[in-house]
Amino acid sequence: QVQVVESGGGSVQAGGSLRLSCTAFGYTDCRYDMSWYHQAPGKGREFVSAVGSDGSTRYADSMKGRFTVSRDNAKNTIYLQMNNLKPEDTAMYYCATEQVTGVLCRGYAIWGRGTQVTVSS
Repeated sequence: QVQVVESGGGSVQAGGSLRLSCTAFGYTDCRYDMSWYHQAPGKGREFVSAVGSDGSTRYADSMKGRFTVSRDNAKNTIYLQMNNLKPEDTAMYYCATEQVTGVLCRGYAIWGRGTQVTVSS
């Protein structure tokens, strides 16, 4: 059974930093991208950043220069280093596995349960 688990959320003041982690379990012999999304109260889920199975990275324009995503394949984990946080970054942050390929990996694109980030002014 596959699972995606986020951690590292919390409450910080504006200008502070947080580092989120997301670990994928059960993806033996699968290739997959891992992505971060966030959802603020009353809003839809929005793309934040992603790391491809080839190590390529993508960011939402509003996150460039403040957020850095990285991947540790040995640990099946990605990280989101968030610096200079703003109150508008307050949201639930979700991790997802996407573009999953592999003979035994059908249906393995899933979401985690999220980790809350709260930034106060």
